Amino acid sequence: MKIYQAFKNYLEEKRLWEVFIYLFFGGLATVVNIVTYAMAFQLFHLSWPVSNAISWICSVLFAYVTNKVWVFQSKTGNFKELAWEFGKFVFARVVSFGMDMICMYLFIDMLHTGNLIAKIITQVVVVIANYVFSKVFIFKKVEIIEDEKTNSSAQ
Repeated sequence: MKIYQAFKNYLEEKRLWEVFIYLFFGGLATVVNIVTYAMAFQLFHLSWPVSNAISWICSVLFAYVTNKVWVFQSKTGNFKELAWEFGKFVFARVVSFGMDMICMYLFIDMLHTGNLIAKIITQVVVVIANYVFSKVFIFKKVEIIEDEKTNSSAQ
């Protein structure tokens, strides 16, 4: 545990902890994506677009939970806030899913790359796009601004 804490403290000092933990869980989400894609495509003999859609759904659900809880440590006060945050998350992931499908089409159908190679290459683009979407639009840090009256009465 000491090594973990020292590593975390070092990365926090360098302001790299969030990026590291995002890449860690993003890597796990990528594994979920690739494994479910391979299973759907190779085991169940589904087309690559259907396999890609199934893998997208699985990885989005996994990524939302890990991003909310461990990466961005987002707090929502009620169900409405949770639904709004999840809606923004899914919308951003739909955009990156579009990027994913376009890249897959280009690699598989146009460039005749193997399915799994195309999937792995495409995931790099998707992980970067998803980090930007999550950091900028979805899991914003809320700053608490104290009222001036409270500060002036305390003096």
